Amino acid sequence: MFKKILIANRGEIACRVIKTARRMGIATVAVYSEADRDARHVELADEAVLIGPPPSRESYLVMDRIIEACKRTGAEAVHPGYGFLSENEQFSRRIEEEGITFIGPKHYSIAAMGDKIASKKLALSAQVNTIPGWNDVIASPDQAVKIAKDIGYPVMIKASAGGGGKGLRVAWNDKDAFEGFASCRNEARASFGDDRVFIEKFVEQPRHIEIQVLGDAHGHCVYLWERECSIQRRHQKVIEEAPSSFISEKTRKAMGEQAVALAKAVKYQSAGTVEFVVGADQSFYFLEMNTRLQVEHPVTECITGLDLVEQMIRVAAGEKLGFTQKDIQRRGWAIECRINAEDPFRNFLPSTGRLVKFRPPEQTMEASRPMPENGGVRVDTGVTEGGEIPMYYDSMIAKLIVHGADRNEAIRRMREALNAFVIRGISSNIPFQAALLAHPKFVAGDFNTGFITEQYPKGFSAAQVPHDNPDFVIALAATMKRRSQEGSASLTGQLRGHELVPRQDYVVVVHGEGGARTSHPCRLKVDDGFTVVTIRDRSHTIRLAGSLRDIAVHGEVDGTPFCAQVERIGVDYKISHNGLTVVARVVSPRAAALYELVPHKPPPDMSRYLLSPMPGLLVDVAVQPGQKVLAGEKLAVIEAMKMENVLVAAQDGVVAKIVSNKGESLAVDQVILEFEKA
Repeated sequence: MFKKILIANRGEIACRVIKTARRMGIATVAVYSEADRDARHVELADEAVLIGPPPSRESYLVMDRIIEACKRTGAEAVHPGYGFLSENEQFSRRIEEEGITFIGPKHYSIAAMGDKIASKKLALSAQVNTIPGWNDVIASPDQAVKIAKDIGYPVMIKASAGGGGKGLRVAWNDKDAFEGFASCRNEARASFGDDRVFIEKFVEQPRHIEIQVLGDAHGHCVYLWERECSIQRRHQKVIEEAPSSFISEKTRKAMGEQAVALAKAVKYQSAGTVEFVVGADQSFYFLEMNTRLQVEHPVTECITGLDLVEQMIRVAAGEKLGFTQKDIQRRGWAIECRINAEDPFRNFLPSTGRLVKFRPPEQTMEASRPMPENGGVRVDTGVTEGGEIPMYYDSMIAKLIVHGADRNEAIRRMREALNAFVIRGISSNIPFQAALLAHPKFVAGDFNTGFITEQYPKGFSAAQVPHDNPDFVIALAATMKRRSQEGSASLTGQLRGHELVPRQDYVVVVHGEGGARTSHPCRLKVDDGFTVVTIRDRSHTIRLAGSLRDIAVHGEVDGTPFCAQVERIGVDYKISHNGLTVVARVVSPRAAALYELVPHKPPPDMSRYLLSPMPGLLVDVAVQPGQKVLAGEKLAVIEAMKMENVLVAAQDGVVAKIVSNKGESLAVDQVILEFEKA
């Protein structure tokens, strides 16, 4: 067994590998860019080596610097994590040539399966079902359009070396194919250093279901069941679960056996994932093989009880698998939510900055530890409170994983865990995750990869967050106000005759969009630690537990446990529960009447300006002063968190002047260009 390994990655996956290595008694070496100098993986590792400036192409993608770090520290093996160089055949080969062990498949397996074009051809020869497409290199946008038309729209344009949703577009017409080809090449070149692109038929209403495989150097290979990964946005997975509620045992077995056959065809050693697109009739087609550890591997660990990172290390050290296919258990149900630094209410724009507060829910499971019998909650993360979320890397800051006896219990646990997950300083997609988990179609298992696009065609808004008991949030606001007044009333030194007496009646004024306000009169009665709040002749009994200074407030409502997030913002309360966020002012009936007379001040009209919706690099300005533009026309492109974000005109207009220049680093709401007055 190795004495020291280097992790050629960052963030949560680097921390994840370190945990298992530490349990196995293996010393670890972290590598880091200048942006990650104070990152969590650097702190957790036994040693750390600086490998370059913040951009990944100057640090995490530079093979020479990683190899030099191995030599300098005496690391015997390298774990690549996922992304960056994890599926780079040249990197794997160079590591092996330097006498260092690559904790992953051999370079020839990566070459055969990591290249999406070559893997299609190999799958065909291995008699694995494949989707019709063009599997040779495409040289230009014009050729891409011709090929797309020959295959028939819709088509999927995909980077050959791609993964994680980078370098991937769906084209529905010639315009989409032309522009999508260029964007895919640019993203692929920036993320993987390989701009080859291929095109295949896009199967409508598909499910994305993948099989986890594990092989050793002695000819053994098994499959560790499937993962349901159909809940996606912009081709990036949002929620993953294991097993899938859709496929039958017969389909599950057939998919697993095909995945193993494909892995054996390339003498696959290590953990890998064979991805399939599954039709409504449970017909399935090979998509690609990811020759690395997947982001969503924890759900497989939960239902099988295996530590996949440990298995990768043991296989790389030459050990045989310690089990056969019939030994693989499938216990309970696991769900993973990717917690991303993005604002779901602003079209999921990246959110960077300092994590003022980062307090995950209480963990009852942990990576690299035996699974508790009754399941629980696990958080894999690479950030800490007070840390910075840089603009140079992926937006995922944590993975929230739950395990339950069945799917319904897993969903319930995930909703509770999301309620308790406190993130402040940046925006996160937690409200969106909560809405997805409460959606009737998700709960029923009735979805496909187009679910998010179909259910939220105009984007996600606060109005689309369902709540099974909206009055609960109102009652909680009134209860918090009452408890606050009780605390103030207990203070000594109050002026005699003017002591504060907690009220029995309040009006909760909820602030809505556009300055709208709704008033909710409440009556309160406090009895033996319980607060009974009556709203419109309906009563709710609330009992609070723990300190009210915490953002995450725990208690019971009508006998049912709850966790909600409560903050004081000036004189208002901001309350979040099950994805719903309400800003409310709790006042006396007289104050509420006067408050109704206060006019609302509308925000300034900024429609004449194109503002940067996120921090990022302005990589292109597509218009000139004096140019007429139409609604939907491309104006600029911003690169942030390894993704290109195209900004388009919201309405027809004429460009007056360009304010920010190509190559400039932009702040949120920084003016890019100005339009002439209408």
